[in-house]
Amino acid sequence: MLDVRRLRLLCDLSRLGTIAAVAQAHSYTPSAVSQQLSVLEREAGVPLLERTGRSVTFTPAGRVLIEHGETVLAALEQTTAALAAAATDLSGPLRIGAFPTAVRTLLPAALVCLGDQHPGLELMVTELDPVDVPAALRERQLDVGLLHDYDAVPAEPEPGLDAVPLLEETVFLAVPSSAATTDDTDVLHAVRDASWIMASPGTLCHTVTLQVCRAAGFTPRPRHNADDFATVLALVAADQGVSLVPQLAAAQPPAGVRLHPLPTRRRTHIAYRKGVAAHPAIGAFVSAIRTSTSTYLNR
Repeated sequence: MLDVRRLRLLCDLSRLGTIAAVAQAHSYTPSAVSQQLSVLEREAGVPLLERTGRSVTFTPAGRVLIEHGETVLAALEQTTAALAAAATDLSGPLRIGAFPTAVRTLLPAALVCLGDQHPGLELMVTELDPVDVPAALRERQLDVGLLHDYDAVPAEPEPGLDAVPLLEETVFLAVPSSAATTDDTDVLHAVRDASWIMASPGTLCHTVTLQVCRAAGFTPRPRHNADDFATVLALVAADQGVSLVPQLAAAQPPAGVRLHPLPTRRRTHIAYRKGVAAHPAIGAFVSAIRTSTSTYLNR
């Protein structure tokens, strides 16, 4: 009989690439992970890994087990969801991950709604960059999370996760009120030589700014790096540069900022592990965050 916990380690190795990364994700030592995978090989009765020095690759049997293992793990999630649906009341922790803008604008009303309707739920919010949400979901640090991408930089489907759409936003070019720009389609051309306020290198927002500007025929010249949109807008208002800001962050810009809508869109999805869509706590969250989002946008 195959042990599910060891099967999860094998699937995680396929996703993360190294035993060290799997160990870090599960707070194990690399030696402990290697030992558990060796036990899994004995349970399977066939070699699953080929070891060369510190690197490992999968045997054909290992790849077969990974493929079926993902199906098994999703089925276990479906079973847990079915058992939860049979209970009379929702209770227990619901761990939610979201990016800062959503935490400030969309989540508060959703949390109030969930608390009123399901007082037995223990709501726990973690503010995360969207790039960190998929791993947190797969590693069971979160139950549900908000992801986003941009049409300029579309994301690939995340293995082991399902997602449903929540919101599509306009992206604005934020400029100082004193800037000489117009509302025509060449607004980006007008700021090609401006200083830019950009997110930290390696973040999705940084990548999107590079992509949008390069599509307009230039490379932005960064002056400041800031990841909080309130800080970004404050710097724009202080005539420190220009920046790209999504609709949720641009609802109440400070004095001294002018916003120009761009064709670019940011798309937000609600994500969770495969198999848990029917879990009543997940369904309750999806309903609450959709209601909160609609109310916020239509106020």
